[in-house]
Amino acid sequence: MEIREATAGDWAAVWPFFHRIVAAGETFTYPADLTSDTARGWWMLPAPDRTVVAVDEAGGTVLGTAKMNRNQAGNGAHVASASFMVDPDHAGRGTGRALAEEALRWARARGFRAMQFNAVVAANAPAVGLYRSLGFAVVGTVPEGFRHPRLGYVDLYVMHRPL
Repeated sequence: MEIREATAGDWAAVWPFFHRIVAAGETFTYPADLTSDTARGWWMLPAPDRTVVAVDEAGGTVLGTAKMNRNQAGNGAHVASASFMVDPDHAGRGTGRALAEEALRWARARGFRAMQFNAVVAANAPAVGLYRSLGFAVVGTVPEGFRHPRLGYVDLYVMHRPL
C-alpha cells in the first residue's frame, strides 16, 4: 500500500467509510449525524497539519486515512496527536498500523516530543492493542467517558508515548 497526502478529490472515497464508522457510534466521539461538509472540515487538515490516505497500489482503492496535528496550542504545542480510520471492508490488512507508523514518523520529523491520543474508547480492543504495540501507554482514564451504543457507558483512555 502507498500512504500519500490526501487531496480534496479523495474525500469522495473517504466519506462513505468515515460516515459508516461515525454513524456506528462505537469508536469516535463525533456526532453520529455528522454531515459530510462538517466532517471534511474536521478531517482534511491544512498545513502545517496533515491528512493522508492509504491506497491499495494495485487498484487505487482508498483503504484508510489519518489526520495528524498538534495536540494543543501554545505551551502544549510540542505534543502531537493523530486520528485514524480504516475502511471496515479492508480491515485486517495492516492499514491501521501503517497509518500509525506514518503519524509517528511525521511527528518525529517535525520535532514533536511526544504523541497523545485524547479519546481512545477502551472497548475498541483492536485500536488499544495496536497503540500499545507501538509503545503507547494509558496515562489516564475517563471513567464511563463514552456512551457505546451496545455496551453502554465505557471508559475513554488518554494514551501517550514519547518520541
